[in-house]
Amino acid sequence: MAEFSKKTLDMLRQPIETGKVTINRARSIVTYPASFLLIGAMNPCPCGYLGSNTHYCTCTPKQIQSYQNRISGPVHDRFDIDLSLKSANFEDINQSTSESSYEIRQRVNEARERQYQRYGKDLCNGRVSYENLTLYNLLPDQIKQSLYSMTIKKKWSNRAQLKIIRLALTITDLKGEEHITEESLWEAITISRNQDHHLIGMKKRG
Repeated sequence: MAEFSKKTLDMLRQPIETGKVTINRARSIVTYPASFLLIGAMNPCPCGYLGSNTHYCTCTPKQIQSYQNRISGPVHDRFDIDLSLKSANFEDINQSTSESSYEIRQRVNEARERQYQRYGKDLCNGRVSYENLTLYNLLPDQIKQSLYSMTIKKKWSNRAQLKIIRLALTITDLKGEEHITEESLWEAITISRNQDHHLIGMKKRG
């Protein structure tokens, strides 16, 4: 993603947020449906070796920060999941005890069905409004307080908070549980706000 211009990336903000894209021309304004799943990838730094166990990163902290800043805060806020991936060898993959694709598909189908029943229509957590989420009382007071405290500390936007709640609820649905738990909340924070943790670690090393 960092190979695209910042202007081009910022143009994704509206369609990601609303599922629509508006085109302005001299004589007319046209809005088209644009609901899609965006999956983007980028290196952690210009040389690509930041955090590597096998190669030495030659980038300065300023170069790293400039490279990562090509993805603006508003664009980053619109991503549900933000993960840093590490290289793995075939031995690690063969020894893993992960679920099969069939088992994962079954869990996803069950989670979707649970969401359809909750909202009374074919609607998933990723598109439901905050107002509708509050109607179902799925966020216990203790979980709300934990999220509020972390939001103040990290200075997250309202959009980021909503995405964390939606993601925590999806994790809850995948586990077959009724209400968001502390464990589901922290799992959602870990995989959705990964960039925050990474930048904190980079500043500490600097």
